[in-house]
Parts: sequence; C-alpha cells; structure tokens
Amino acid sequence: MIVNLADYRRQAQRALPTFVFDYVDGGADDERTLMNNRAAFDRWQFVAPMLKDASVRSLAVQLGDTALAAPFLIAPTGYNGMLRYRADQMLAQAAEHAGITYIQSTVSTAALEEIPCSRTGARWFQLYVLKDRQVTVDLLRRVKEMGCTNLVVSVDAVHFGNRERDKRHYRKPMKLSLASYLNVARHPGWVLRTLVPGGMPGFGNLKPYLPPQYRRGVGGATYFAQQMDDSLNWQTLAWIRSLWQGALYVKGILTVEDAKAALALGADGLMLSNHGGRQLDGSVCPLTVLPEIRRACGSTARILIDSGIRRGTDVVKALALGANAVLVGRPMLYAVAAEGEAGVAQAITLLTQEIDRTLAQLGCCSLAELGPHLLCRCEN
Repeated sequence: MIVNLADYRRQAQRALPTFVFDYVDGGADDERTLMNNRAAFDRWQFVAPMLKDASVRSLAVQLGDTALAAPFLIAPTGYNGMLRYRADQMLAQAAEHAGITYIQSTVSTAALEEIPCSRTGARWFQLYVLKDRQVTVDLLRRVKEMGCTNLVVSVDAVHFGNRERDKRHYRKPMKLSLASYLNVARHPGWVLRTLVPGGMPGFGNLKPYLPPQYRRGVGGATYFAQQMDDSLNWQTLAWIRSLWQGALYVKGILTVEDAKAALALGADGLMLSNHGGRQLDGSVCPLTVLPEIRRACGSTARILIDSGIRRGTDVVKALALGANAVLVGRPMLYAVAAEGEAGVAQAITLLTQEIDRTLAQLGCCSLAELGPHLLCRCEN
C-alpha cells in the first residue's frame, strides 16, 4: 500500500535489478553527503502558531514565466530509460497534468524532440557542457526550437563522483558481474517493462553527436564522461549566457560568493545543490547554506534547492528558510520505476497533499506567509 514517497522507494527496490536500484539510490564514497542531506531537514522543527484561519489555501508559485500549481519541480535526472521504457515521457506528462514542471536532462534517454511541448507551462532543459563547443551550440539551437524558455546549467558534475555502490556490480567498467546478471534474471518484470519494448536504452539528446558504437547501452556513459568539459569556468558560463536569451539558472551553487557571481553574470536564478550526494562526499547540504545565501542575495533573487527532499514538511522547511521552490529527484524515479506514469502522478499528489496539510497546520493561507519565524533549529 502506498501512503508516502518512502513506500515507492521500497517498491522500486523490489521491482528493479540491484545494479539499477543502486544507480538511482546511491551516492559518492561513504555516502555521508547522502545521509546528511536528510539529517539537515531533521535539525529544523516547526513552531506552529494556533487559532489562525487557514481554511482557504493556495500552493501556487510563479518562477518567471513558469506558473506552478505546487512549489516543486521534477529534477533533471539521467538515463531514466534504465528504470522503465519511456520513463522520461512519463515524468513529463505526469508533471504537466499536475501543473508543475519536469526539467529534462542533457543525458535523458528520450531526446528533446520525443518530449511533447508543454501545453500548460514553460519548458525547462538542463545542460551539461561538453568539450566540443559546437555540441553545446547545437543543443541550445534544438532546445530553443523545442520551445524551452528556461535553461539550467549544471556546474557541479564536471568531475564525476566516486560512486562505490555502483562499482560493486561490475567486473570491469561497464561490464556487469556474473552475480549482477543472475540478479537481472530474477527480475523478469523489469526486462519486460524496460528492455523488451525498446531494447537497451541510450542517450537520446546526444545520439547525433556520439560515435555509432556508443549510441545504445551504458557504453555511452563512459564516452559522455570523457567528453565532459573539465575546464568549465565562469568564462564558459558567460559564453552560455551570451548564447541563451531565455531564463538561465545555475545549478550546483553552495557558497555566497558563487551565488553573487552567478547573479552578477546575468543568471536569473540559482539552484543550491550537492547533486544529491553523488559528487563530493562530505559536502555541505543545500538547506544548511540556504538562509545565508538568501540574506546575501536579497529577497528578489530566485533561489531553488534540491537534495534530500522526501516529505511535504521538507518542502515547507525549505520555503520557510528562503527557497522559492524545490526540485524533487529520486522519489519521482522510484515512483516511475514502480508504477510508471500513474506512480509519478500519485507521488506528486501525495507530496502536494503533505505540503498543503503542513501549510494548514502552520496557520498559513499561502506560501508567502512562510518564514524562519515558524522554525526552530535543534542540534540534537
């Protein structure tokens, strides 16, 4: 029985081969960042005022040209076709039906052209910068042609994290161990849902730029890692800003200095993120630095955060500490793995209901009424 997002994680763990589940669920090194992302939310407790009329509530939020029915977006995530055939399309469609937004990744299984244009809201795309600048130029051309108006540039994955949980499933790079193959055999449902309809998934957006031997299968991931621009710097970001006329968000910011620099360069918004604990282990949590960055950047700066959000109460805490909205990643992937588009739709509903219930219990009629006065920081 599904009553919260954690239930989808348990269902996904049963539905997926272990190597696939660990790809989604795991983090870097000892996974301390992964664990601390959750602990950061537990350090804040609500101080709820009583006898306030909150019988009529609104969860709506406006981010530039994007109107959201609830204050969260589905985070950009890669290689979702490994979870279920057409997983990217399912995430996008469920988000649109719910009045929120799905951010498509450069390394999504579906190509830009395979995701229908949004009928109800603005379209968002997340960009990784590759060594071949012409690839970036062409991707931006395609992004614009497909009607995207919001670009998210990830700056925190230039050097890939050491994901040890992943490595244990392979006898050598990109070659599954015998134990992993046997585990796949124990999940025939995953094979039928994922591999039979479309074969081994690849990277749809990168297909025009990949050598033929890398266009399907996990070998494309190795090639992609080799092509990441490890010289990415502020000048590169300025170059992207000069090419892109729409809204620009910089994802991976965790310091006041970087936040100010991104806004000064012309970014329209910031996404505070440690890449869900998948990059630098021991990294500070976005929620921890959020209040300081909000104070430094002022009330008008557009600031979103991700990493560790599993409950509606987490979303409300982030909003109260200064976020305009949040990104939700893994919970939506667990849901699409377990139950497809219906699972994502239900996960969105559950999270929205939790946010609404928390708002009511805090005596707030709108998100604008949230603030740090409703929270108490507890170190124990």
